[in-house]
Amino acid sequence: MNDKVFWGSCLCGACSYEVHGPLRDVIACHCTQCRKQTGHFMAATNAKLADFRLTGESALRWYRASPTARRGFCASCGSTLFWQADGADTISITAGTIEGKTGLKIEGHIYCADHGDYYSIPEEGYRYEQWH
Repeated sequence: MNDKVFWGSCLCGACSYEVHGPLRDVIACHCTQCRKQTGHFMAATNAKLADFRLTGESALRWYRASPTARRGFCASCGSTLFWQADGADTISITAGTIEGKTGLKIEGHIYCADHGDYYSIPEEGYRYEQWH
């Protein structure tokens, strides 16, 4: 996937991005913060910041949900878009915002101990009760 260009956006299109490089397979995060932000669990890939470019950010807002990371969302339509750890050279991108076929699969699940009692965690990939 190294030569593929990925692009995506929020629901209303006010926030958009491109990735000129590979994407990591998807990790499903079941932590309480991700569940509250998305209404379920977060399914996100990530990319190197050097390969990532915002192409529309008029409604992009960042929310500091913890002392070590921030979450990006669209202030117009409410779409959850990004998660970024402070000082990281990568950015997590919600998989559902990517246009077209990605070729990605779920790599694993993290913070399984926090998952909602209304669903079962699918069998595919690894499982971590917390994150290492």
